[in-house]
Formats: sequence, C-alpha cells, structure tokens
Amino acid sequence: MGKKNLSIFKISNLILLAIFISLLPHSASAETKTFVKEYTYHASDEDSRNSSRTIALREVKRLLLEELGTYLESQMEVKNSQITKDQITTLTAGIVSTAVIEDKWDGKVYWLKAKIAADPQDVIKSIDSLRKDRDKVKELEVLRKKSEELLKENEWLNKKLKIAMGGKKQEAAQAYKRNIDNLSATEWFERGYEFAISGNYTDAVKAFSKDIELNPQFAVAYKERGTVYVNLGNYQQAIKDYNKAIELNTQLLAAYTFRGIAYHFLGNDKRAIENYNKAIEPNPQYEETYFFRGSSYNRLGNNQQAMKDCNKAIELNPQYELAYSLRGMVYDELGNYQQAIENYNKVIELNPQSANTYISRGGAYDELGNYQRAIKDYNKAIELNPQDAGVYFSRGMAYGMLGNNEQEIDDLKIAARLGHKRSQDNLKSKGIVW
Repeated sequence: MGKKNLSIFKISNLILLAIFISLLPHSASAETKTFVKEYTYHASDEDSRNSSRTIALREVKRLLLEELGTYLESQMEVKNSQITKDQITTLTAGIVSTAVIEDKWDGKVYWLKAKIAADPQDVIKSIDSLRKDRDKVKELEVLRKKSEELLKENEWLNKKLKIAMGGKKQEAAQAYKRNIDNLSATEWFERGYEFAISGNYTDAVKAFSKDIELNPQFAVAYKERGTVYVNLGNYQQAIKDYNKAIELNTQLLAAYTFRGIAYHFLGNDKRAIENYNKAIEPNPQYEETYFFRGSSYNRLGNNQQAMKDCNKAIELNPQYELAYSLRGMVYDELGNYQQAIENYNKVIELNPQSANTYISRGGAYDELGNYQRAIKDYNKAIELNPQDAGVYFSRGMAYGMLGNNEQEIDDLKIAARLGHKRSQDNLKSKGIVW
C-alpha cells in the first residue's frame, strides 16, 4: 500500500523540523511587554552619521537586552529553569529585534531611542528551544563576546586617534573603520537570526549576505545562510555556502551535518552519510547527527544501521522526540508494530500536539487490526490538523473494516474535497459524487 514511501515522506518532514526547531515562527504576542532605552554617542573626528548610528545601536541594544534579561530571569525562576541572566541576555540577542523609535544627528552628537517589544512567554519558549541547539548557543556566546570586545576597542581607537599624528593617525583611522565594519557585521548577523526566527527567510538571506560582505572570513555566517537556503528549498546554494564555511573553518562540524541534510533533500543519501560521518568522527556526542544519518540509512533501506543510529541518539538524549519518531517508523517498516507503538507513545508523551505521530500510531494499530484504537488516534490527528486529507482517508478505511460504510463514505468525501486522489478514485469507482 505504499507504506514505505509514506514513511520516507514523514522522515523528511522530521528532518526539516529538527533543523529549524529554533527558527520556527512564533504565535502572535498575546501580552506584549515593551522596553525602551536611549543612548547618546559623542562622535569623534573620524565618525560619520552611519558609524555613529552603528555604535549607538549596539550600545542601546546591549542596554535593552540586559533589561529584558533581568525581567525574563525573574519569570524563568518561577519555572525553576537552570539558566543565568547572562545566558538569557546572550540568547535573546538572536531572538528579539530592536526597533529604532527616534534618532537625531547634528554632526557631533548622535542620539537614539529604541525599543524591544515582545511577548515574554514567547521569548521564554524560544530560549528553551534555542538552548537545545548547542552550536547556536556557542555562536551567540562568541558573538556577544566579540561585540563587547569591538565596543571596547572602539573606545581605545578613539583615544588613540586624538593623539596620533601622521602615518600613525592614518593607520589608526583604517583600524577604526575596520572596527566599525565589524560592529555593523555583528548587527547584520543578529538580524539574520531574528528574520529566520520570524520565518522571513528572504530577508534573513539578505542580512547574512550583508554580514558576509562586511566580514567575508566569517565561516558561521556562510553556515547560517546555508541553513536558510535549505529552508527555502535552494539546496544547491546551501551546499555552496556550507562548502565555503568548511573551507574557512574545517572544525565547524555543524556545517558538515547541514551539508549532509542538503544532500539528503537532493536525494543523495550516500553523500549525506559521508558528511554525517565527518561530523560524528571528531565529536560523537551530538544526537542530532545520529538522527540525520539514521534517516538517510533508512532511505537507503539499511534499517539495521538506522536503528543503531536511533538508539545512539536516544542514549545521548532520552528526551529526543525525533529519534523516537524515526525508530517507530523503522519498526513499522520491519513489521514490528507493537514496538512501533511504544515509540510513538513516547513521542506523544513528549509532544502531545504532534498530529503526525497520532497518524503513525493509528496506522500501526490498523496493521494490528485494532481499528477502534486506530480511529481514536485519527480523531485526535484531525482535531489537531483538520486539513490533512490523508487522515480522513485512513479513518474512512478503518471505518470500512468495521463495516461502518456510511462513515467510510463520509470520510472519503471529505478527503476527496481536500484533494486526496486515492479517495477521489475510490469514490469514482463507486459512482459517488463528493
């Protein structure tokens, strides 16, 4: 009945979820809290409006993130979350956006008022999600440290420019310009993160491209732009960016993993596995890479190796929902439906809102002939996603096996109206109009 193809389709969706679990758009703010700060920057002789704005924006953003971090820390303490204020501040830099309210420039002084407006609960959820991605946490920590160092260096260069003469002054002026470009690049990188989180992938590409233009040796920016290209379905361009990231930094293991994912989507699972192996060999502690490699082995029909990778991913992270999903699918394909159900049970325990898992578990109950239990799972899947045509078809078939032909036809009609071809063909063969 094409069950193998269905499983592969689901696994591909799981990979997308895994890559961008920290970049998913969030719900509209139910209770927005706004933080406002001002900053005044006294320009040096080397400063322009643009350089003054770059410095003022970085400073005011630092103040805003510190205030937001203090507020969120008090909210997260209620949840007994083991995270410091500094960590919160670091992660929110890649989550929330800073909006300029008003600015003034008279040629000597640049004044800026800016705000951060966000739903604290949405931000807390994003932080909890982002914390699971160790590579991104490390990137944001490095970025924050780099930004602080650049601001300190800017102060030092300003002082140096005041006393430098002749060639030394020209040298200091060039260093100052590079410093401003690096500060601006940092801002563009953070914007890229923010755009990606909001689901605005087109602007995310533009922001990361601007960062790369200002700092063409920053390997992480190529890696992040590549990840956005994957989300846009431009896998060839993603691979080019991952190649560049690896060329600049051969130790950037996430670039190997993501390049493997891009090859997976291009249908080249052998190349994908080669890349996953390169990521796993120097650091065998990342459960995500085992999951990705397992999904590629599954596509190649090597369910034994796929199972080993699922088991390793779960060993490293017993709460890894996606690995249980994949392992359940592998058991499904091996005909071990009871074991498949046990894995789907674990996924639902971890994420009771996963409509696809109810469908998968319903399918396993179908295979065991437990149609009543299958229908309960299909009901839940429909409750969570009433536009999924396939689940109406599956429920209709289960009703048919129980002899409830009226309900079977009703479900097939709904599926047919939603564009489900097998339902349409089934009804046509019976001369039924939907």
